[in-house]
Amino acid sequence: MSKIITLRKGLDINLQGKAVEKLVKLPLAPEYAVSPLDFEGVTPKLLVKAGDRVKAGTPLFFNKYNERVVFTSPVSGTVSAINRGEKRCILNVTVQADATQMYEEFAKLNVQTASREEIIDLLLKSGLWPMIIQRPYGIIADPSDTPKAVFVSTFDSAPLAPDYNFVLAGEKRNLETGIEAMRKLASGKVHLGVRAGAEGEMASLKGAEIHTFAGKHPVGNVGVQIHHVDPINKDERVWTVNIQDLAIIGRLLNEGRVDRTKVIAVAGSEVKNPQYYRLIDGAPVASVLKDNLKPSTHNPRIISGNVLTGRKTPADGFIGFYANMVTVIPEGNHYELLGWAMPRLNKFSVSRAYFSWLCPKKVYDLDTNLNGGERPFVVTGLYDKYLPMDIYPTYLLKAILAGDIDKMENLGIYEVVEEDFALCEFVDPSKIEMQQIIRDGINLMIKEA
Repeated sequence: MSKIITLRKGLDINLQGKAVEKLVKLPLAPEYAVSPLDFEGVTPKLLVKAGDRVKAGTPLFFNKYNERVVFTSPVSGTVSAINRGEKRCILNVTVQADATQMYEEFAKLNVQTASREEIIDLLLKSGLWPMIIQRPYGIIADPSDTPKAVFVSTFDSAPLAPDYNFVLAGEKRNLETGIEAMRKLASGKVHLGVRAGAEGEMASLKGAEIHTFAGKHPVGNVGVQIHHVDPINKDERVWTVNIQDLAIIGRLLNEGRVDRTKVIAVAGSEVKNPQYYRLIDGAPVASVLKDNLKPSTHNPRIISGNVLTGRKTPADGFIGFYANMVTVIPEGNHYELLGWAMPRLNKFSVSRAYFSWLCPKKVYDLDTNLNGGERPFVVTGLYDKYLPMDIYPTYLLKAILAGDIDKMENLGIYEVVEEDFALCEFVDPSKIEMQQIIRDGINLMIKEA
């Protein structure tokens, strides 16, 4: 039994609309998409044009800065469009799906005997390599690097997040194959973070060192777990993989084909039937939301991901590559007369100016309203209560704004990515876009490296 690592800092935000443990298998959607915007630091170079025929696993584009990293089609069919935005930026590549799916064939590897190079080559050619993320910086891992360890968080503590014990039921073989593959890629161990009291089958997975965590969000963030188990120092590399992506990697190794089927949670106060859906990666948002929004909903905010770190998506958009949930909450595009002076009994706040602290278990129907504009950035010590890491968040943010690379290094820029500051951004009375500041700082570090 592993020692329980208990985190005292953090915050659980209880929202209405948590997905019930009911799984619906969706039929094949008419169209799927892969968006370069889902991948940090990637400049896409196209390999296909509209009208081309592709199979599931056929490369659609590659990274200009690392041509070995390709991004493949999740389904077989016909490339229907290359959608572009300003300055001809590629927004996504859409594929009209065939009724009967065809797959690119890859070699089945015995991970026990396969070499490290064989595993890397297979993951690169299949388009699953982008599932492996490098820390520091939160970018796609460089296949020429050897990390000191691989970390996998087996639970998500974000609001309304999916329960991976339910999502990955029956995937033990694929998970253990994925773990064995990660062991071949790293010079050190594979670390699994499990939640105390909700370990489920995750704690019995073989080939990894198990670490048990207890506490409030962001206890499920892999960066927080790395910080408490094996912190990242300068010139060190750690790779991370989402637990569901690890199962997809294991499936490729076991079956020899790219099957990007996964289970996502559809949740939020504006969803009629919050539940789980089995679908193929890159499916349209409409496939899970059609006839599934409450009748009173006129202007919902659709989010690919969770409410803290997800991306706003239009109703005709697509589910992101890394998203394991779709959340729908009310849009906050309204004004509240004298809102600051009202008791606001149904609003949540970390301040005791509201009454939410008297009802810690109450669930809330929150919208996206910021309730004010950007204000001066004041040092109060507030953010320290919600970042369970040995880091001074205010000073790190100010070092980034000043562009002081030496201070950024000393204050912990190597250990954090945007999601680690999501709670700080939520509680921030100054309404500052902290996650964007962190990404800007990371991009500066990459540029100066």
